[in-house]
Amino acid sequence: MANTVSALKRVRMTERRTAINRSRKSRLRHQIRTMRRLLDQKDAQGAKKALPATFSLVDRAAKWGIIKKNTAGRYKSRLTLRLRNLTTA
Repeated sequence: MANTVSALKRVRMTERRTAINRSRKSRLRHQIRTMRRLLDQKDAQGAKKALPATFSLVDRAAKWGIIKKNTAGRYKSRLTLRLRNLTTA
């Protein structure tokens, strides 16, 4: 266990940051899950409405360091491709 004042403070800060990061990652997963469900249900209108919110959350998660930048790009690319295939079909 930490036994200096600064180490105890780091433990407290780590606990706070972990809770925040866990909440942000959960929110990101839920948004992506919602988007994928809309695409699976072939709801093009709903997916188009949800796309900007999903992209915003993915970009913010990459900025915060919750996911890496390339992972964010991959998510966005695959969701866009699925939406494009849905609207053209």
